[in-house]
Amino acid sequence: MIHMPAALMYCLKNRKYSWCYETEPQKYVDGRRFFWPRGKVLGGSSSINAMVYVRGHAYDFDRWEKEGAQGWSYADCLPYFRKCQTHELGANEYRGGDGPLYVSRGRSRNPLYKAFIDAAVQTGYPFTDDGNGYQQEGFGYFDMTIRDGKRCSTAVGYLKPAMARRNLSVITDALATKILFDKNRAVGMEYLHGRDTVKRAYASRDVILSGGAINSPQLLLLSGIGNGEDLKKMGIPVLAHLPGVGQNLQDHLELYVAQKCTQPLTLYSYQWKFPHNMVRAGLQWFTTSTGVASTSHLESGGFVRSRADVPHPDIQFHFLPSVISDHGQKPAPCHAYQVHVGTMRPLGRGYLKLRTTDPRQNPIIEPNYLSNSEDVRDLRQCIRISREIFAQKAFDPFRGEELLPGSATQSDRDLDAFVRKTTETAYHPSCTAKMGSPKDPSTVVGPDLRVVGVEGLRVVDASIMPSIVSGNLNAATVMLAEKSADIILGRPPLPRSSAPVWKPSV
Repeated sequence: MIHMPAALMYCLKNRKYSWCYETEPQKYVDGRRFFWPRGKVLGGSSSINAMVYVRGHAYDFDRWEKEGAQGWSYADCLPYFRKCQTHELGANEYRGGDGPLYVSRGRSRNPLYKAFIDAAVQTGYPFTDDGNGYQQEGFGYFDMTIRDGKRCSTAVGYLKPAMARRNLSVITDALATKILFDKNRAVGMEYLHGRDTVKRAYASRDVILSGGAINSPQLLLLSGIGNGEDLKKMGIPVLAHLPGVGQNLQDHLELYVAQKCTQPLTLYSYQWKFPHNMVRAGLQWFTTSTGVASTSHLESGGFVRSRADVPHPDIQFHFLPSVISDHGQKPAPCHAYQVHVGTMRPLGRGYLKLRTTDPRQNPIIEPNYLSNSEDVRDLRQCIRISREIFAQKAFDPFRGEELLPGSATQSDRDLDAFVRKTTETAYHPSCTAKMGSPKDPSTVVGPDLRVVGVEGLRVVDASIMPSIVSGNLNAATVMLAEKSADIILGRPPLPRSSAPVWKPSV
């Protein structure tokens, strides 16, 4: 299931593969609770994500350095993006050619992908042949972590080739419950193996947390590292007062703009109401790793600025030749296509706190979605730009009636109501144990990944991002891990890149 790209929606709500988290009711989003899938398998969320490989914009990493992450600018990070990657189009000053993570372009050749790109260009946006290279802004074909028709997760690219090493032990069916300390130094980990067997593992050097933006801060809090007042209320002895643990939570929201398709070119025929097509697609993939099941179908998209005074793209589009809802659980009603569109640098900030001291209980997740009115305004703009693209000549052969939001939804008030009713997470929680200067009281780890206030403990995952990147998170997280490996091992960093970055003229 995990390895079949088109089966990704069947993993999201399956507790065998996903933690299936849920947020608190969202005050500014009609009181809705949001479902948050996170990977519960080897490879983490790279084993259940949509496989779209987007690094973010160069200025995101320059911003990280300004926010206190010294040595994490774009010039410092680009060499590690290249080191991670083998791109099927070959290496250049932006792409890698011999890394563990295989990256490819889509092969389905559905004419709707090209229509979306052509329509965006007709709207006045540029074409970009590599949104991860010189120019992010514009529309083009997405990179994807798919190799020979199968998902290339970090488990496939990194872990599987290392499984034969004598210095590696992988324990599954385990839940980390507490970091073990000798005075102020982390020395190991306590964990549950199976249902209730308590075990301990000890470190000869550092303990490294890589649980992700939810599990890592939860484990820090359970171990006495966090806001001292909150920990005392929970009856947890305070080892280090770090008020930033669990704070600064950031995520991307997106919504769907959908239209009927007048030609039978979409994925409508490949759902359970047409079991013969589903079986045929599955058999083709299992025997040849080709066909409709060999892609995640998010093969084209783009990045634009919401306003002329925005320095780099803050809106992202994923085009899909189908319509989905409820995290892929509700079937499409007809032949239709949609764009997943959302803002990439929201202003709202949330937090994560312990619900109980039981590590098996999910924490309180409060993203504070749409708490800033500018985030609502920007999502409204996402709808209007999407409609403008769909109205272009390139879609004339395919365009039917608008399904979402619907042609009657036009005023700011109605669009805002649609935003609050339908917006969903893009599955990018991050920044809950942020990296920064030790002088910043909200910092959790320094640029060397060490947790402030204790010894022998580091964090390496999306939780340490100082701020969210302008795009999907997996590529940046893998880069972060590659660069962290050199830091942890005491190796000199790779030489800084001098590759140029495109700047808009308007």
